Amino acid sequence: MTKLNIFRLVLIMVLSYLSDRANGRVNFKGVDEKLKQLNKPAVKTIQSEDGDIIDCVDIYKQPAFDHSVLKNHVIQMKPNFKLKEEKLDTTSFSSKLVVSQTWQKSGSCPDGTVPIRRIQRKDLLRVKSIGRFGRKPQEIVSKSNTTNLKKGLYPSNNTTDVALPTIVNRSAANLVTLGYNYIGAKAEINVWNPNVAADDEFTTAQIWLKAGPGDNFESLETGWTVNPQLYGDRRTRLFAYWTKDSYKSTGCFDLTCSGFVHTNPDVALGAAIEPVSSEFGQQYHVTLGVYMVTLTSMALSHFSKIQTDNAINHYYEQMNMIGLLKRSTLVEWGGQVYSTNVKKTPHTKTAMGSGQFASGLFGNACFIQNPNIVDYSLSLKYPEWVGTWADDYYCYTAYNYQKSYGTLPIFYFGGPGQNPNCP
Repeated sequence: MTKLNIFRLVLIMVLSYLSDRANGRVNFKGVDEKLKQLNKPAVKTIQSEDGDIIDCVDIYKQPAFDHSVLKNHVIQMKPNFKLKEEKLDTTSFSSKLVVSQTWQKSGSCPDGTVPIRRIQRKDLLRVKSIGRFGRKPQEIVSKSNTTNLKKGLYPSNNTTDVALPTIVNRSAANLVTLGYNYIGAKAEINVWNPNVAADDEFTTAQIWLKAGPGDNFESLETGWTVNPQLYGDRRTRLFAYWTKDSYKSTGCFDLTCSGFVHTNPDVALGAAIEPVSSEFGQQYHVTLGVYMVTLTSMALSHFSKIQTDNAINHYYEQMNMIGLLKRSTLVEWGGQVYSTNVKKTPHTKTAMGSGQFASGLFGNACFIQNPNIVDYSLSLKYPEWVGTWADDYYCYTAYNYQKSYGTLPIFYFGGPGQNPNCP
């Protein structure tokens, strides 16, 4: 082959590559513009041993302030009321609170700044659309059938089954409560590092605070996730999420768009949390919640907490989430797997929770303990009615286990995905 032909071949390959990036995925100009929008000037930069770069950003120059609704906004560091919490015996087993993130080994952020995980060029090059970077894929609702939510193991005042939509591209195993005037939810969520089979799939263990119809809900969410397409690895990471239209065109993970105001100098959204639980070994959990911060009718502010103190870690500030501003009607605790290969054969091997079924119980299955709701009594309390929901039950299961009378149930959930009963 002549040098001229080799040059032509290389040129064709380069042009084809650039065309693919521009038409099929992203172009480099768009990547650079998006990076400039996402990453704010750092007062200090911390290189984490896991490859993350944490920027300590002036608290008033974080991404949330790109939104016009936050012009002249004064950051709220503490809620203007204190929640009362019922102290009930849950269980006698030992689970330790996860109190560290990997990046903290390499430094800390100075006063007046907040840690923000830097979005790198490689992060944007993994996605199909820069415009949807940081967003969950839209839910695809089956029109042919629904999944019935049955009464759970906990004593109930409500015996009516509730029809929930079947989501084609997601599987869930959740504890659910329906009601009215919920202004918050909280739980201790067991931390694991489950397998994710494909780079474009993810698994979560989380809390959802929802309002609105099932196909167009508003939601505030927090928990842990393994999400290789978003984060570039398979580590277990803390996240927060919001949407105003059931993931169609609004919302995002963490601080990848305007929405959450971050206030905690010690916690970075999207950063890895450690340690994680091991089978029949030491168990670890995070304590997380989503609450209304103010009781005024003009503003909606929510925050998620990684520890049970009286400080706001980060909160959501938007004026047009009408349903959640009035009240939440649905709270869910549990796990979710996103894949285009759920509810079909072959099924994805992406796991939920610990990767073991709920029947494995403590030390084997992932658990959520002390799932509480908050209403206008401003008390954290176990819901009057709960039900369990597993819409792909040969692949992932849910079990609200009560050890004995007088103790609160522990909710177990999860599964391996593909297995002999879920081919």
